[in-house]
Amino acid sequence: MTTFSARVAWARGEGSFTDGRYSRGHEWSFDGGATVPASASPHNVPLPYAVAENVDPEEAYVAALSSCHMLFYLWLASKKRIGIDSYVDDAVGVMETIDGRTMVSRVELRPRVVYSGEAPERALEERMHHEAHELCFLANSVKTVIEIRLD
Repeated sequence: MTTFSARVAWARGEGSFTDGRYSRGHEWSFDGGATVPASASPHNVPLPYAVAENVDPEEAYVAALSSCHMLFYLWLASKKRIGIDSYVDDAVGVMETIDGRTMVSRVELRPRVVYSGEAPERALEERMHHEAHELCFLANSVKTVIEIRLD
């Protein structure tokens, strides 16, 4: 069994709390030393109580799913001796209310891969994305529908 941890820290600072007029800004700290400024999304909490420039949990969720997929795709390509120069994914998460519960119901991955030399045939590329999805630990952990959209 492997475990993962993150430290999430928030402090009220100045201002009120019980009337809901407090900053949602906080920090995520990870074991490698990275600290990420985080906040509730301005889509959910009005400014100035949300911090627009900080990462919100929904964005992080989409990024984590995209990152996991990408890492497995790169690994599969390397095993097949398919060279890759770059991989960019402008992933999008859709939040909606289903059966009275608000959730990120769907994430669209939109990978654009630049290959070293000749690109694999489209069918192989699609199979590799499917396999990366099947291998992705995070995709296996959630009920969000994850779609891969290739141009």
